[in-house]
Amino acid sequence: MGDVLSFLKDGTHGTHKDVDEGPLLLSAKNIKNGTINWDASDRKISQQDYEKIHSTFSLQPGDVLLTIVGSIGEAAVLNDPRGITFQRSVAFLRPQRKLDSKFLYAEIQNTQFKKELDNRKSTSAQPGIYLGDLSQIPVTLSNLKTEQTKIGTFFGQVDDLITLHQRKLDKLSNVKKSLLEKMFPQKNSTTPKIRFKGFTDAWEQRKLSEIADIVGGGTPSTQIPEYWDGNINWYAPAEMEGQIYAKSSLRKITLLGLQNSSATLLPAKRTILFTSRAGIGKMAILQTEGCTNQGFQSIVLNDGYSPYFIYSMGTTIKDKAERIASGSTFLEISGKLLGNISFLFPRKTEQDKVGSFFEGLDNLITLHQRKLEKLKNVKKALLEKMFV
Repeated sequence: MGDVLSFLKDGTHGTHKDVDEGPLLLSAKNIKNGTINWDASDRKISQQDYEKIHSTFSLQPGDVLLTIVGSIGEAAVLNDPRGITFQRSVAFLRPQRKLDSKFLYAEIQNTQFKKELDNRKSTSAQPGIYLGDLSQIPVTLSNLKTEQTKIGTFFGQVDDLITLHQRKLDKLSNVKKSLLEKMFPQKNSTTPKIRFKGFTDAWEQRKLSEIADIVGGGTPSTQIPEYWDGNINWYAPAEMEGQIYAKSSLRKITLLGLQNSSATLLPAKRTILFTSRAGIGKMAILQTEGCTNQGFQSIVLNDGYSPYFIYSMGTTIKDKAERIASGSTFLEISGKLLGNISFLFPRKTEQDKVGSFFEGLDNLITLHQRKLEKLKNVKKALLEKMFV
């Protein structure tokens, strides 16, 4: 790497006083997915401090930024250096004339380069990589600048497409967050700000135990093989991450295992799995009957209550549950305590409308997430095939 750079330096190591107005002092957290992001909450320093930092060097368009402390390996090409500088968690790489900036940026994202970074990082409290070690990483490049430019431009277009989908996803997520606040009653109110046409009644307060059975789980003995590898779904809390519907568990138990544990067979379609310890409030709607380990207090709804409506209340349920949870090693909420928490509910017809609306919105968000993941996987595959 050192052979093809004309300049290699990291950001300021000094302490600088924050000011209300002035140049931005950014860090590794501001570089993500090929872009440099900042907002009003980011640090600003005085013009005097800025000039002191840059008394012996200046950032230039085309410099490649690389995060080297904490989150290592995020990169971006600097297009406009005016009014910004960086802390020591970011390195500045300036290619020689024979090396295209966008090509270098693409090279840095290659799996092989990331492995080299990982092999050289220090193992102190906060991971980091020294500039001397960075300069020793081997790179391969075409001797034809025109080929470098073609490759760099191509991956720049792929990154633009990924950024576009990421922004769409972020916008949809923000829309959902806003609508959840407006379509459910807030503090000291019994009606939401936004409602579907035809609904005017106040929502009524009910304890969770009044509208559902709260059911715990259990684990069959792992010492008895006959209890395991059957055909009954048996869920663990880690499986709830990022899924709306629970259709099939990673591990399954036998009928004998179910009968010899405190686990209970839960009905499909009207059960909401709810993690109750070491990460309270992860939820999923059970699609096929199954059971859980003891890390759950599942909500089995009575007739007259919409599963997706309750699922959409997830953040509210989680917040209230966490406030009353207890435990020395990790927080946990019992079924009794969870059942005693009160919430506001409308009539079933309004529940169905609200639930159906958020189901459609969640499906749209999931669609964009899958598109984004597919694009990232395509980019990863092309980086491996278009570099030596």
